[in-house]
Amino acid sequence: MQRITILGATGSIGVSTLDVIARHPERYAVHALSAHSRVEELAAQCRQFRPARAVVGTQDAADRLAALLRAMGLVTQVEWGEAALCDIASAPEVDGVMAAIVGAAGLAPTLAAARAGKKVMLANKEALVMSGQLFMDAVQESGATLLPIDSEHNAIFQCLPKGYGRVPDAAGVTKILLTASGGPFLKRAVESLERVTPDEACKHPKWVMGRKISVDSATMMNKGLEVIEAHWLFGAPAERIEVVIHPQSVIHSMVSYNDGSVLAELGNPDMRTPIAHALAYPERIASGVAQLDLTAIGTLQFEKPDFARFPCLALAFDALRAGGTAPALLNAANEVAVQAFLDERIGFRQIDRVIATVMDRLPHGAATSIEAVMAQDGLARRAADDVIARLDRPLLAAGA
Repeated sequence: MQRITILGATGSIGVSTLDVIARHPERYAVHALSAHSRVEELAAQCRQFRPARAVVGTQDAADRLAALLRAMGLVTQVEWGEAALCDIASAPEVDGVMAAIVGAAGLAPTLAAARAGKKVMLANKEALVMSGQLFMDAVQESGATLLPIDSEHNAIFQCLPKGYGRVPDAAGVTKILLTASGGPFLKRAVESLERVTPDEACKHPKWVMGRKISVDSATMMNKGLEVIEAHWLFGAPAERIEVVIHPQSVIHSMVSYNDGSVLAELGNPDMRTPIAHALAYPERIASGVAQLDLTAIGTLQFEKPDFARFPCLALAFDALRAGGTAPALLNAANEVAVQAFLDERIGFRQIDRVIATVMDRLPHGAATSIEAVMAQDGLARRAADDVIARLDRPLLAAGA
C-alpha cells in the first residue's frame, strides 16, 4: 500500500490522479490533499478518500473547510499555508507526492518532497524551470525518485533506455523531439491574434486544462517551459531539443538515436496514462483510458513551429541558452502577463511583449540558492507589473 500526497488536488491533474487511485484501492491510499481556495471541491474529495490531512492557501479557506468537514463527520486535520504544504510533501508517512500545483507556488513543497527522498511525480514544471540545477541536486542527494507527469516528458522517459543517465551521448541519443498540438490558433491568421479573447485562448482542441495553462498552450509558452524542463530531466542541451507540431496529439513525444531509430510513445490524449505510469512505475496498471485505435485516426501530421506565430517559444529557448536565473525571470513575467490577459488588462499578443521587455530589462543572475531564485522571481513580477501599467488597454472583442 502506497500512501500518496496530492498537491493541487482540485486541478485537472489532481482530479485525474484521484480517478486512477480510486481504481486501485488495494494499492494506494491518500495521506493528504491540498487546494488553494476551492474548498467545496476539496471537501468532497476528503469525503471520498478520507485523507489524514488537508491543506489550503489561507486561514479563511481553512476555517470554511474545517466547518464543512465537521458537518460531514470527518476527522481530517485542516491546515493552511506554504509551511503546511511542505510538511505534507515531506511527511514520513508519505511514499509518493503528486506535485500538481501550477506556477511558482508549487516550488517550495515540490522541493521539500525531493529533499525528503520521496517518489516525486512532477506535474509542476515550474519547479525545474525556476531552479533546475538546485532541484536536480536535491533529487540526487536524497535518493528521491523523479518521474515526469507531463505527457511529453513521460513519453520521453518511456522511450529512453532503462537506467538512462543524463548524458545523451552515453545512450546513443541524438535528439529529443517534443510534440505540440499547436493549440487553438495554429491556423488562425497571425494578424487576428491581437484581438483574441481569454475564452478563445482557453478552448484547447485536445486537452481539458486550467485557464492559465490553456493560455500557455495557446502562446506555446507551455511548450517552451517543457523545453527547459526536458533539458534538466534528461541532460539535453538546447540544440538537441526540437519542438514538432503534431495536431492529433497522438504521439506524445519521441527520442531520436544515432543509429537512425526514432522511438515514439503513443496514446489517447488523456493525462491518466502518464499518471498511472508514474504511480505504478516500474509496473503497469489500468488507467481507465481507452486503447488507441490508429485506424480511426487515419492520418498523423507534423510541421515545424512558426516563431512569428509563437514568439513565446523562441523566448523560452533564449532563456535556456542564457542559463542562470533567466528561466525564472521568463516564468515569473509569463505568470504575471497571462493573469493580466485573463483579467482583460492586456491583449493576447502583448503577453510575449511583456515577457521580452522584462527579459531585456533585468540582468540574469546565478541560480545559487532558492533565495536567489525567488528574489529574481520577485524582481521579474514587479517589472512585469510596471510594463503592463504602461501599455495601452487592448481591444479584446473581435468586433470592437
